Amino acid sequence: MTAPLTPHGNSPSEPGPGSGPDLPQHVGHKAGDTAPGLSEETRTELRQGALIMALVTLCGVLLGLLWLWLAPRVPLISDGKAVYLKNTEGEQAVGADGWFGLLGLAFGAVSAAVVFLFHRRGGIAIVVGLAAGSLLASLIGWRLGLWLGPTADVAGHARAVGQGVVFDAPLKLAAKGMLLAWPLAAMAVHLGLTGLFGPRDPEPGLEPGLEAEPGPVTHRPGTAGTANGQDQGLS
Repeated sequence: MTAPLTPHGNSPSEPGPGSGPDLPQHVGHKAGDTAPGLSEETRTELRQGALIMALVTLCGVLLGLLWLWLAPRVPLISDGKAVYLKNTEGEQAVGADGWFGLLGLAFGAVSAAVVFLFHRRGGIAIVVGLAAGSLLASLIGWRLGLWLGPTADVAGHARAVGQGVVFDAPLKLAAKGMLLAWPLAAMAVHLGLTGLFGPRDPEPGLEPGLEAEPGPVTHRPGTAGTANGQDQGLS
């Protein structure tokens, strides 16, 4: 018997170069390449949300000016020793709170309608920007009205005008809950408009713009023959 002629070093038990299963090759990547980043659509939505918040916040200046103009004044009078309400049964203080709430509701509805008109698709960033801007606008309008209104130093104002002279009390927002009128109205109106007129999501399994077509009508075996036989028997 002769031994098989096999080249030295290429025995069947030793796989040669290039033979055997392919081992996965690990290619080194930088940490920044594998980390998920924000998409361009998300960046655009964030920019739009920030712009909406800034513009709505600036509208708080108009709220403060209108509140200062429309809110009723509370008349005070001094006798040289103390300051009294000229009309003890007046409701001017309540009227100031009411006007602030009504203006907040109106501004909230208008701002939500404008935002929906330009951004019908909505988005979390846009809704958050609208809510945050509405709250900041209410705070700015409140503080601006107090700053531009009559001075808060009632005693000094009474000494300045003199005894027996009627002067206006400082503008005051007693019901602090009115600060939420703007953001609540904005969220409610925006939600309603989105639910009524917002874009609809396509049905699952269908491409956008395509409608479901009726499938072929299938008959069970023997149904047609039975029906024909019955017709022939009746004829």
